[in-house]
Order: sequence, then structure tokens, then C-alpha cells
Amino acid sequence: MAQPFAPALQFPPELLLKAQGPGSGIRAAIFDVDGVLTDGRLFIGERGEAFKAFHVLDGHGLKLLAQGGITPVIVTGRDSPAVRRRIADLGLQHAYFGVSDKLAVADQLCLDLGIDWPQLAVIGDDWPDLPLLQRAGFACAPATAHAEARALAHHVTRARGGEGAAREFCDLLLMACGRYAALLQGQLATLDAR
Repeated sequence: MAQPFAPALQFPPELLLKAQGPGSGIRAAIFDVDGVLTDGRLFIGERGEAFKAFHVLDGHGLKLLAQGGITPVIVTGRDSPAVRRRIADLGLQHAYFGVSDKLAVADQLCLDLGIDWPQLAVIGDDWPDLPLLQRAGFACAPATAHAEARALAHHVTRARGGEGAAREFCDLLLMACGRYAALLQGQLATLDAR
């Protein structure tokens, strides 16, 4: 059986404190899609079909976040079969597509989940995400985000959008709430049992 060990991933203590959120901690996290879960580029076929590339690290991070007790939520301004397929494949329960007013959706989400803004973390990359980044208990932006999104963020990821930025956000939230090490050890125990 594998021995417990300290995780290799580390974040500065002051960042971990900020990522805990004020009060009772972060309970849900909103993710934009284009520019966060993808690199922001749109590939459109001759019949209008959209193609998007998603990173497996980000997808696994969303699953881990849910296992760690933080509800992942997708709020995107665009709607496409590719995005719906990816969200379904990940088994995410909360997703809002084609949203023109992200603030209204987030306000309703808080009511539905019985949480307040300080218990909500957000990762976004452009102007439609600014109202959420401004109000969230913890705000994050990918390295490739627009300057205004980066300015409102408590943390700007080292990873680029669509290339692990969402996973970095997930890992940070899990580490801040003290669940990262247990999830990692659980994975190692599962692999060891094979």
C-alpha cells in the first residue's frame, strides 16, 4: 500500500487564504467556457457547426471539484452541441447555455443553491464575466484573459485558457478548503489496489 506523502503542488499561503473565501468557505464555482475551458478560438465548419477543443486536465478538475464538495457550474454566453456534449460527458448537473445576462443567472443560482456571493468562486476571461468576478468571494482569470478580467481577479492562473487554467483553479480551491490531499491519496490508493 502506498504511503501518504505531501502533494507536489503548492500555492502561496496568502493565496490559499484568499481562495477559502470569506466566512463559511466556497461552496460553488462558476466556469465560463470560451477562453476558460477552451482557448477561446472558434472553429466553424462550412455548415455552421462549431468545433471546440477541451483539455482533459480541466475536465478531471471539474470532477474532482464536485467530489471535494464544491459544486461546479457552467455559465456560458454561447450554446453549441460541442459544449453540451462535453458538459454531459463530465456529468455536470448545473449548466446554463446561451446566457446574455450572467449576473441574473448567478443571482438565481445562489438562491437555488442556498448560498451567498462570498461562497461563490468564479473563473472568467472577458467583459461578460466582469459582474461575476467583481462580486465573487474568490475571482480568478486565465493568463490569456482580457486585461479587465485580470484586473478584477484575486488570482491569474499561470496556465492559459483551454490549457489547464480551469484545473489550476480547481486545484487551488480544493487545496484552500483542505480536500486536495485526501482526493490525491484516494486516487493513489485506488491505483495501488489494482
